[in-house]
Amino acid sequence: MDISKQRYKKLKEKYLKFLKSQEVLSEPFRDKLGQLNNFFLPISEKIHKNYLNNKKTKIIGLTGGQGSGKSTISQILKIVLKEGFNLNTVIFSIDDFYKTLQERKDMSKKINPLFLTRGVPGTHNTALLLKCLNNFKSKHFKKILIPKFDKSIDDRLSERFWQNIKTKPDIVIFEGWCVGAYPQKKKDLIEPINVLEKEKDKKRTWRNFINKELKTRYKKIFKLIDLMIFLKIPSFEYVYKWRLLQEKKLRVTSKGKKTMTDKQVKNFIMFYERITRHMLKNFSKKAKFIINIDSSHRLKSLKFN
Repeated sequence: MDISKQRYKKLKEKYLKFLKSQEVLSEPFRDKLGQLNNFFLPISEKIHKNYLNNKKTKIIGLTGGQGSGKSTISQILKIVLKEGFNLNTVIFSIDDFYKTLQERKDMSKKINPLFLTRGVPGTHNTALLLKCLNNFKSKHFKKILIPKFDKSIDDRLSERFWQNIKTKPDIVIFEGWCVGAYPQKKKDLIEPINVLEKEKDKKRTWRNFINKELKTRYKKIFKLIDLMIFLKIPSFEYVYKWRLLQEKKLRVTSKGKKTMTDKQVKNFIMFYERITRHMLKNFSKKAKFIINIDSSHRLKSLKFN
């Protein structure tokens, strides 16, 4: 371990305090110190060493299926990087760059009605996202406003709610379910992968457009990522189970805001199925760090590429 006992003690306190704040309902974290020592510290040590190569801002991509724990793990890594290695770390999600509801309504009319539903590549403001990432990398850093998307109203919040980053960070954790995703071959797009594609995308306009976006706009964005962390879930089937848990937590914490029913969740995740399955099959080769997550939602093993 590359940190002093004093730093480790302070880090451990902040880490355990954060985990306690995240324990919702009957879902306590298990083997807390084991996860810190065997997963989060080794990853953070390697990120720190990578940063020391030239001391330029590093963008860390963090991806995994819905409900895999991206937001929680991002926050933990921020704590470890700050308290353990004195690295100023910023987190943001690709979800906050969703296009507005009106913009998606326009897309749904011009291209395919499925684009009304947020989530897939094509439903993000890629110009704004690229501008933000380039600014983080720039020698002439200017303050950055990161948008804020409210899923309970399915729309972007006004600018006064946006995250204001005034100081150039050492590390940027860029998380999201499709961060780092890459396109499929044309032949792989022919057969529908689920009922949604079979009934609502018969001419393949929706999935062809998504694939084109991954080949062009998203490729430029993901090229700016220095290191990728992949949270590998056992199979796509667990997305439904864990997304239900997310909604359960949201009902507790959202203070009466709109959440999805179980049936709505089942329909919603079909929008994510194609890319999630594609990443589960192939993404381990592309990521620097692979965290395997077991069927009980626990961190099982860590692999470095």
